[in-house]
This record gives sequence, structure tokens and C-alpha cells, in this order.
Amino acid sequence: MEEINLSGEIGKAANWLVSNQNLLIQYAVNIVFAILILIVGLAVAKLANKAVKRIMTLRGIDATISDFLSAIIRYAIIAFTIVAVLGKLGVQTASVIAVIGAAGLAVGLALQGSLSNFAAGVLLVIFRPLRTGEYVIIGAVEGTVVQVQIFSTTLRTTDDRIIVIPNGKIIADNIINTSREPNRRTQIMVGVAYDADIDEVKKVLGDVIKADKRIQHEKGVTIRLHEMAPSSLNFIVRVWTTNGDAWSVYWDLMENFKRALDKHNIGIPFPQMDVYLHQQQVALQKKTDQ
Repeated sequence: MEEINLSGEIGKAANWLVSNQNLLIQYAVNIVFAILILIVGLAVAKLANKAVKRIMTLRGIDATISDFLSAIIRYAIIAFTIVAVLGKLGVQTASVIAVIGAAGLAVGLALQGSLSNFAAGVLLVIFRPLRTGEYVIIGAVEGTVVQVQIFSTTLRTTDDRIIVIPNGKIIADNIINTSREPNRRTQIMVGVAYDADIDEVKKVLGDVIKADKRIQHEKGVTIRLHEMAPSSLNFIVRVWTTNGDAWSVYWDLMENFKRALDKHNIGIPFPQMDVYLHQQQVALQKKTDQ
């Protein structure tokens, strides 16, 4: 009895396969094409990513923009590929897009911070207040820009530490870019004793500046008495140099100023305070009168 039922079931299955063979062939073909679309789409996304980077590099476009745009193009192609694969498998893409939109809205509400970082990343790429290789100061941190990504920006400090900053914080904070302009003004404050001659101090400091060939003398040099502080006369010195020489010029001038002032016996004072004891003096005067 069981053998008869088994044979009957096999017969039914065979008849169903024969009657629906066109449908099965169509599904098989669709599955094969869906796999081919997925493979080709992923390959095209990868090639497009590399091609965009290469074209932008050849055209001299900043690496910040090329990395950002190539990543967006790659993810967009992958998204279209997935929709095409689902459509080939018979899934209604309109409903899929609606579901993706609803899911995107829910995810967007849950990841507001990430979306704000993404929007900030787009603004950084459009307005380009910083670029790869530039030295910037952002709030309490500073360093060389390594990469501007979709959600964050990476900096490398002078002591080789990596700092990853969310793009939203960068847009909301002050950005000081010290590499954008080729020249920089260096400012130094020099304090001398109150008994020093003003003209002599200005001449000594000026001679040190004239001897430094890295200083852009044609842009002007400022040496003026800036402040009469409690313990010193403070002179302000302002000179122009290239960006690359700014710090070395600053340190060299500081050392050479000290040597020149010592050579001309111009004192560099330390904080001091004069204290007068008037009550004791009055008491001593009374004892003397008695």
C-alpha cells in the first residue's frame, strides 16, 4: 500500500514538473541573471571607485574630495545593484524601495548624530576648509590632516598620535588652517629692565633680525615698546617668514635676542616687588624722638 502511494506521489511530482517546466526554467534563468547582475554590479562599483580616484588625481583634485566622492559612488552603485537583483528575482522593487525608505527613516531617527556627521562631511568636501596634508588647529587639538572620511576626519599629531574627530564637531568648532597661506607672521615678546635705553634695545633687536636671511624684510619688520609691565619693559617684535621656516625662525630669534642683550649688558628682569613698611618706620621715628 505504501509503495503504491509513493509511486503515486512521484507520478504527481513528475506531472507537475512537466506541466510547469517553462516556469521553472524561467525562475532558473532569473536566478542565474540575478547572480550575474550582482557579480557585475560589485565589480563595476569597485572599478568605478578606482577610476574616480585616478581621474581626480590626474586632474590635480585634492585627495579629500576624491576619497569622499569615490566612496559615495561605490555605495550608490551597490545599492542600485541590490535593487536590480531583487527585481530580477521577481520581488516588487516599488515595495522594496518603500520598505527601505521607511527603514531609512527609522534608522535616521535613531542615528541623528551619525547623519549630522555625514552632512558635516559633505560640507567639508564642498567648502574645503581643510585638505589632506594641511596642518590645522580644531578646538583643543591640532595636527596634519590624514583623511576626511564620510563621518569623521583623521589627524596626525607631531608626535605621531592619531586623532579621529567626528565631522559634526569640526563644523561646529573653529578651524585654524596654518598651511593654506605660504607665509606667516611670527610674533615675539621681549622683556628688558626699566633702566634700559629704548633706542638701544630696538637697535640690538633690529641687528639680530637683519642678520637672518630667512626673514622677509620687504614685508616689513615691527619692533616697538608694547607694554610697561610691573617688572619690565616689553617690546613686541613682528617678522614675516615662510610657513616652513616659522618655528625655526622663532626659536633662533629667541636665542639670538638673549645673546645680543647679554652682550650689550641689557638686563632681562625677573618678577619683583618692593615692600614698604610704613608703620615700623613711624614707630622707629617715635623712639628716636624720645
